[in-house]
Parts: sequence; structure tokens; C-alpha cells
Amino acid sequence: MNALDILLWVVVPYVSLAIFVVGHYWRYKYDKFGWTTRSSQLYESRLLRWGSPLFHFGILFVLLGHVAGLGIPKSWTNAVGLSEEGYHAMAVVTGAIAGFCTLVGLAILIYRRRTVGPVFSATTRNDKFMYVVLTATILFGLSNTVLGALGQEGVDYRDTVSPWFRSIFYLQPRPELMAEAGVGFRLHALSALLLFAIWPFTRLVHVFSAPLGYLTRPYIVYRSRDAQLGTRPVPRGWERVGGGRR
Repeated sequence: MNALDILLWVVVPYVSLAIFVVGHYWRYKYDKFGWTTRSSQLYESRLLRWGSPLFHFGILFVLLGHVAGLGIPKSWTNAVGLSEEGYHAMAVVTGAIAGFCTLVGLAILIYRRRTVGPVFSATTRNDKFMYVVLTATILFGLSNTVLGALGQEGVDYRDTVSPWFRSIFYLQPRPELMAEAGVGFRLHALSALLLFAIWPFTRLVHVFSAPLGYLTRPYIVYRSRDAQLGTRPVPRGWERVGGGRR
């Protein structure tokens, strides 16, 4: 194990995670109005109608696959009776489908963003760079899946990448494991670390937005100039405020 391995597989991951966490805190604290996707649906909806579902549903299954592949040790799947061949077949089929849908959806969204003038004008430099890194990360991951299906990836990522990934969170990093991983897996990991580092400064922050306020927000009060609001009984929450005409 040399100094480069320690730099790439110990220092870089912790720096990336630190930027990811602190960057989101800073962005939320000082740029709440910028915490948005800057929706462009009003400018164009035909391509968005196809690209957005393909990308978002695809990336969701890609994320779930990574959680299972990186977070669940091989011994656990063996303990529940899932053979290596069965796990590999399931991972390749679902990963290939999810990755392909994600890539096609992303291609449509990038094409839309580049060819629709108002949408392109609303794209920041950070977001343009993010699209490049995101595309590279998806391509590296999909190529690893395809090569694994063809049997051309000689090293099992569950013996190298997965335990390395978990060791980072255990605070007991094992960079020697990534030194044994294939080039494709290392490129995929490095591009993902770069993506996490730039994440807080792009439109990707909307992943952590949830409209929870809608569940507790008060009624919107409407006032009418009519003394009689129809012929039906006034439902709860629609009573006139203050009485009389406004």
C-alpha cells in the first residue's frame, strides 16, 4: 500500500463526506431561497414528461441497489440462503435495467436543457459541471454492470469495494481493498466521491427537500363579496370571517 492509495481511498473519501455535510448546512443556512431545482416545466413539458420519470425512477432503483450491494455483507445474503449466483444474476438484471433507464432519462433531460433556450439560460455553471460528473458516474457504474455480466470483471466488488465502503463509516479505513479492485470500480468510486463533494452547490440539494409543511399549514382564507355563499350548508373551515361584506 502506497501513499497514493491512502490519499485516494482514505483522505479523499473523508474530505468528500465533510464537504457534503458542511456544504449542505451552509447552503441551507445562507441560501434557503436557492434550495430549489429551479423548475423549468413552464418552458417545456414534452421532453420533461419522458425524461424526468425515467431518470428519477431509474436513479431510485440504482440507489437501492447500491445500498444493498455496498451496505449488506456477503455473509448476510449467504446466511438467508441467497447463493452468489442468484445474487449476481439479480444484481446484473436489475442494475442493468435501472442504469439504462437512468442514462436514457438523463440524456433526454440534458438534451432538453441544452436545446430549449430558457431552460439552458436557467442552468448554472455548477449544474453544468454536475451533469458531466453525474453522467460519468452513471456510465462507469453501468459499464461495471455490463462487464460483470459478461464475466470480464475478475474481482468481486463485494470482496473489495463493499468492505472498503463500510470501513470508511466504521472509521477503520482499508485502502488496500480498493487497490485490489478493478479500474472500472475505482473510477466509479472516484467520480461518485467528486459528485458528493459538489452536491451541496448544485440543484441536487432538492433531494433532501420534502413538503412536510403542507401537512400542518392552516387553511387559506377566501373572502367573498356575496352575503350568501351558495345554497348548501357552509362546511367546516369555510365559515365567513368577520361577517358582513368586504
